[in-house]
Amino acid sequence: MTLFIKIANLSLIILFPIAWFAPMLRAGFMPFFFGLDEISVITGLQSLWKSDVFLALLVTFFAIFAPYMKTIGLALIHFNLLHRKVLPVLHILGKLAMADIFLIALYLVVGKGIGVGQIETAWGLYLFTGCILASLAISFASQRRKRSQPSA
Repeated sequence: MTLFIKIANLSLIILFPIAWFAPMLRAGFMPFFFGLDEISVITGLQSLWKSDVFLALLVTFFAIFAPYMKTIGLALIHFNLLHRKVLPVLHILGKLAMADIFLIALYLVVGKGIGVGQIETAWGLYLFTGCILASLAISFASQRRKRSQPSA
């Protein structure tokens, strides 16, 4: 396994928590009078836990557990602490994490389409999306490396 892939994957262990707390959206009903509230994955989850526990469980799994379990699993494989046969399962976890990006994009479209208030994207959305896409790329590179190795 190349050193670059190992370092890139380990950096996601640090970048994912930053992305969870970073502002993803700025939203407000009357931004000229009240300003815009910043919404992160964590603040969004806090709101969901108060209103819809089932949806909060789903989003918690998609946004936090799936990408982090995949990242840790890939790190274990990279350092030969977990068998490579687990790679397909980790790849599925990465795809599940993309579902969260889709939900956020859907909320943005619906929120902007209603025309009440104002919604803006913030840097955390790009960081979180970049982390998910980087995780997918690392997973593909790890699978490709597996296929290119001769079987023993």
